[in-house]
Amino acid sequence: MKMSRPPLPPFNEETAKQKIRLAEDGWNSRDPQRVAQAYTEDCPWRNRAEFIQGRDQIEALLTRKWTRELDYRLVKELWAYTENRIAVRFAYEFRDDSGQWHRAYGNENWEFNADGLMQRRIASINEHVIEEQDRLFHWPLGRRPDDHPSLTELGL
Repeated sequence: MKMSRPPLPPFNEETAKQKIRLAEDGWNSRDPQRVAQAYTEDCPWRNRAEFIQGRDQIEALLTRKWTRELDYRLVKELWAYTENRIAVRFAYEFRDDSGQWHRAYGNENWEFNADGLMQRRIASINEHVIEEQDRLFHWPLGRRPDDHPSLTELGL
C-alpha cells in the first residue's frame, strides 16, 4: 500500500513550515516507530558520524538515541526550501542518565519524494553541556506549545 505524507512537494513557504512542524512534533513524541514512518523504506541518513539506511535502521538509531537522551525537547526552524527540498536548523535539549543537561544545535537537509516521504536526510549536529538553569525548552514532554519562542526569537 502506497503511503502519502502531506504536505507534498512542490513546497512553498507555508507548506515547508507545516512539514517542519509535523517533523518536530514527531521527534518530540520520542516514538521511534512513528518517526521512522515519515521516511522512505530505503532512506539514507547521515547523522553525526553514523551513516544508516532504511526505516529499520532509523528506528534502531532513534531507539538508542532516546534511551540515552532523556527529557528530550526539540525546536526546528525553516532555513530554506525549493521544490522538493527543505533545509532546517534546529536545537534540542536533553539530560543524560547522570542528570547533566546538554543542548545540541544543527542543520538538516531534507529531500522528499512525490508522496511527501523523506527520501534523504543529512544532519550536522554539535552539542555542549549546559547547566539546568540555562535550559530554554521547558514545556511538558511532547508537542512544543505554539506560543513558544522560535530559535531566532531565542537568539540561537
